Amino acid sequence: MFLSCAVVQVIAVSLVAESIAQAPIRPPDVMFVPTPQEVVEAMLKMAKVTAYDVVYDLGSGDGRIPITAAKEYGARGVGIDLDPRRIKEANDNAKAAGVSDKVTFLNQDLFTTDISDATVVTLYLLASLNLKLLPKLMRELKPGTRVVSHAFGIGDWKPERTIRVNGQSVYYWTIPERQR
Repeated sequence: MFLSCAVVQVIAVSLVAESIAQAPIRPPDVMFVPTPQEVVEAMLKMAKVTAYDVVYDLGSGDGRIPITAAKEYGARGVGIDLDPRRIKEANDNAKAAGVSDKVTFLNQDLFTTDISDATVVTLYLLASLNLKLLPKLMRELKPGTRVVSHAFGIGDWKPERTIRVNGQSVYYWTIPERQR
């Protein structure tokens, strides 16, 4: 009897520990909704991604944007997401796609993670989050870095291009030269 109670306690403690380990860093700002693959492909094409690019996906979910950038264009990809379950899923998807050597998924907060290595940034966040992110994009990204957003604009920053893919908007900007 004592042994079975001890076993139950060990199992309970390990389940609680696993649950804590899988909890997001903080509550997510948006729920995970995957970008349709045809929109992913249009976003990467619009940004003219090449093998020389480093594509950062902020709020990367299942990793489909960095994975597609690596698989189709040979780019390096970095996905950032608060939810460790999404990070695990993204790593599993990268392994299945054969691009684990070209992509990295970080269980971090997109508002505090250094994104200065990016040459392309992709977003599928709410308009209010894009606007909150704008000062970080302007501060950390080099002039010429391409920014592409699925569905939502970025405040009054006028996109250079907008396209529609199966009824969904995709917006494109380039980080401007810094004012002196």
